[in-house]
Amino acid sequence: MADKQPLIQPDRGQEAISIHLVNRDGFQGWVKNLSASQRAALEAQKFDGSGYQVGIVPDGDSWFAVGGVANPDELSSWCMARLAESLPAGTYRRAEGEPGPALHGWQTAQYVFDRYKQPERPVGPRVLLTKEVKAIDPAIAEAEAVCLVRDLVNTPAEDMGPAALEEQCEALAKKHSATLKVTKGDALEQEYPMVHAVGRAAARHHAPRIMQLSWGKEGDPVLAIVGKGVCFDSGGLDVKSATGMLLMKKDMGGAAHAIALADLVMGAGLPVRLHLLVPAVENAISGNSFRPGDVLKSRKGLTVEIGNTDAEGRLILGDALQRASEEKPELILDFATLTGAARVALGPDFPALMAREDATAETLIAAGKAHDDEPWRLPLPEAYREWLNSDIADTSNAHANSFAGASVAGLFLDKFVGEGIDWAHFDTFAWRPQAKPGRPKGGDAYGLRAAWHMLRARFGGG
Repeated sequence: MADKQPLIQPDRGQEAISIHLVNRDGFQGWVKNLSASQRAALEAQKFDGSGYQVGIVPDGDSWFAVGGVANPDELSSWCMARLAESLPAGTYRRAEGEPGPALHGWQTAQYVFDRYKQPERPVGPRVLLTKEVKAIDPAIAEAEAVCLVRDLVNTPAEDMGPAALEEQCEALAKKHSATLKVTKGDALEQEYPMVHAVGRAAARHHAPRIMQLSWGKEGDPVLAIVGKGVCFDSGGLDVKSATGMLLMKKDMGGAAHAIALADLVMGAGLPVRLHLLVPAVENAISGNSFRPGDVLKSRKGLTVEIGNTDAEGRLILGDALQRASEEKPELILDFATLTGAARVALGPDFPALMAREDATAETLIAAGKAHDDEPWRLPLPEAYREWLNSDIADTSNAHANSFAGASVAGLFLDKFVGEGIDWAHFDTFAWRPQAKPGRPKGGDAYGLRAAWHMLRARFGGG
């Protein structure tokens, strides 16, 4: 989106098509002010003000649009998204008031993943005007971050392997004059042994690595953002089914979220010392795959017995969280497409949130509710820590029963976060199985906006 015409522009009184927003309760009163032919046009379109309806109303030699919303006085991120999806190319303005939060969905509704297939009938940009000029740049940046997550997740694993994620981090570092360190090969095996073990079976051009980006003033509060970058997950020797593998290009969705969030932090100039860590691997199958029953060393020094090679994301995150903890951060946020258990519990729309501090969880949830990106908190129960006990190692990476899978995975990660560090973990799906207004089927961001608005409130700036 960044290299195209901005879809949100300042309203300076230029020519534009009007958009009226109504709901079912107010529709009959509103429609009385229209002419008989205009009412007939809406009746022919079966428009009655229901949510996400779109109507076209003739008006002399021109026309205006009308959209159905739940409440014209309290708009959501998505209430104008169907209009942005359905209307012809052109410039529009809301007739009664400003679009406010609907600026977000107006932009994300026009997202198209066209890397491999061009739309049969492409539509030009639908530009929305607003007099709230100060809201434009933040709204554009936020929508671009969401669309970046979509682009990265939608790209197949052959074109979005560890090297491609490294390129994304390189571009991010260049954009914001940040420092990037990439560790791979023998150095990776020595410094991040679990990242190396998970990724060592991949072909050479998908070799494992970890990217560490640093930005900001040394004296500012340290913020660490970590993202799981499993670019494809076969399950390893505990191989997934064909159905289970079908969407595994999205298993780097945590890395996509982390990269997009770091871009927002740096773009807004938040007064933090940022550390972005992206461990990137392919969990492949070959003669040198790590095995069930193996015991891996970790960067922290803990030994980990492998109960299941398909519980690999927590292994690479363990090394990355340990490295993040070494910077003594004020806050660590990590994102991962970690467990199917979180999806069983919460479905695709609510990212599971686990946090050490109640106050941090509460601010993340509040920020998510305010911006239509609500996480749902799951516990980190002390009583379940024993399920990760191993007879021959410091811990196992998987428990033997089928209970509380998301929470137990969170408890494993907690072992690698430094003592006393404020830490929150998002177990996010990164995929939308069914389209909704402003949110097409495919890769998507869950928890990103909640995290971003919490960070803005906590650290200020921007």
